[in-house]
Amino acid sequence: MAEAVTEALTEHRHLVVQAGTGTGKSLAYLVPALLHDKRVVVATATLALQHQLVERDIPRLVEAVSEVHPEVDTSYAVLKGRSNYACLHRVREGAPDDDQGALVELPQSTLGKKVLELRAWAEEEAEHGGSGERDRAPRHTDREWRQVSVSHRDCLGASRCPFGEECFVEVAREQAHRSHLIVTNHSLLAIDAIEGVPMIPDYDVVVVDEAHEVVARVTQAATDELLASDVDRAARRSRRYVESDSADLSPADDLADAGDALGAAIGECRPGRFDEVPEMLADALVLVRDAARACLSAYPKETDSGEPDAGRTQARGSVQEVFVTAERMAVRSESDVLWLSEGGDRIPPRLCVAPLEVWGPMRDKLMTDKTVVMTSATLMLGGDFDAIATSVGLRPTERVDTTTGDPAAPGGDERDALPWAGLDVGSPFDYGQQAILYVARHLPPPGRDGLGEAQLAEIASLVDAADGRTLGLFSSRRAAEAAAEAIRERLPHLTTLAQGEAQLPELARQFVGDPHTCLFGTLSLWQGLDVPGDTCQLVLIDRIPFPRPDDPLMSARQRAADREGRNGFMQVAATHAALLLAQGTGRLIRTTTDRGVVAILDPRLATARYGSFLKASLPPMWTTYDGDLVRQALKRLAHAEQHTA
Repeated sequence: MAEAVTEALTEHRHLVVQAGTGTGKSLAYLVPALLHDKRVVVATATLALQHQLVERDIPRLVEAVSEVHPEVDTSYAVLKGRSNYACLHRVREGAPDDDQGALVELPQSTLGKKVLELRAWAEEEAEHGGSGERDRAPRHTDREWRQVSVSHRDCLGASRCPFGEECFVEVAREQAHRSHLIVTNHSLLAIDAIEGVPMIPDYDVVVVDEAHEVVARVTQAATDELLASDVDRAARRSRRYVESDSADLSPADDLADAGDALGAAIGECRPGRFDEVPEMLADALVLVRDAARACLSAYPKETDSGEPDAGRTQARGSVQEVFVTAERMAVRSESDVLWLSEGGDRIPPRLCVAPLEVWGPMRDKLMTDKTVVMTSATLMLGGDFDAIATSVGLRPTERVDTTTGDPAAPGGDERDALPWAGLDVGSPFDYGQQAILYVARHLPPPGRDGLGEAQLAEIASLVDAADGRTLGLFSSRRAAEAAAEAIRERLPHLTTLAQGEAQLPELARQFVGDPHTCLFGTLSLWQGLDVPGDTCQLVLIDRIPFPRPDDPLMSARQRAADREGRNGFMQVAATHAALLLAQGTGRLIRTTTDRGVVAILDPRLATARYGSFLKASLPPMWTTYDGDLVRQALKRLAHAEQHTA
């Protein structure tokens, strides 16, 4: 892999690499990255991997390289979005917003105490040259963190802020400008490269680790939301700053009225995707857009002299955000999908807009200008790289022949062909010997009503055979809770945990601490849990994780593919399911000594035409439909672990 990455960087050719858990893929791209003659950016999807790179892998590698090649530039830096750092102006001067009064009036409240603690921490970070990063702060909630941080729209700017020279963000950026290697996240990469907001110093190469997540993260970065309360808050903040041309309503009042109209229009709409935007909602969006534009124009021009007004900056930033989002929604571009979320307990429905596809912007604004290396343990879906290549703007026909190094004959116009190479470096694990894939073919297909008695009985028998040691991955919170309740009733001697009963790190600690434990949960467990050893010998998956039929974005993408003559189900729904299945089954084998069973309780994996595509996306485990054989294997494993202990 290191040789392939080096060749890709030298030849300025994209590379897609599947590298299983335990292959050392971070070193395989970090070594060529450090030796490359221009700046390299490494983008991750999770904080956990970012920490691993910055706190373990890169320092050890820098030490090793410096001993052998002292002339190599081994400087590196971490770069995150502005809201991930404490703001010293906010800490020292405050800013008027909805929560500020709580701090003034109730200094002994839980909120007040926590914010005072965060302020003290930020001052200590500033005094001792710390980074001021959120993940290094004392434990806190999102609401508490907002009292000591700002978004990019609320920032005064380094030149106008009295604390600009100390600013944690500016210090991080200065360090990044001086560094050869920059570690960041997918979202910041998307904002910089695709949204066109300069966040990262100029670079030559980007390595996208956890690349199976990149399309979702780019989509997320390009998604905007709008609530009537956002409009009302922007109007309230503006009243003290905007200028009125007459004795009538001020532009801030007009904006508030537009927010009321939006709230009324939303109240008349059903949740879901809008193929045709209702007239009342369309009119309200135009009203909000125009009122926000007028409100922005009414703000007096800021002069360079005098003390900067943080409240004014924050108020104007909120109006600007409302304007940009309302304008995007009002345009009703065919390249966007607009929908109304369902809302929930104390969460009002909100309008959302997201790009129908991101492969075009990724191709035009990232893949065309930079050399991109993409890697993950799960990139070959259905047995090849075509799905991931298509999703990021690389055509399957543009692949490079890895034996000759020559581009394959590109389809379409050769002027925009982007040659790329695909490489599967394999795995250090012997899946055929270490793992069994059990498909419960005898069970009825899953229905809309959740888990039936047949599924619950199957789960109980497998968990009993494993004597706990079970990670249950479910398609919904309701299914996970139903399974947990059933196991508690039928197997009370085991400890059964369900996601939501405590924070995920705490649940993971309990799961690891006692082998006679089951942990049942949903999506964040499918992708984010690493529990090597005998703690996890059975991974249960209740059903093939297709996107919900009413998912507004996925259903729109599937329909668009069908309109273009492609198979929307296979390219969108089946690809989504294959990726999650690969991630979920990957929770089982984490070291060369792990053993166990992946049990999929959805018979469609064995009976449906698309089953072979999904199965080809999974590690090459030994497969069976024999439940009795699997239960015997689980009992032997559990007995062996008890005997060893």
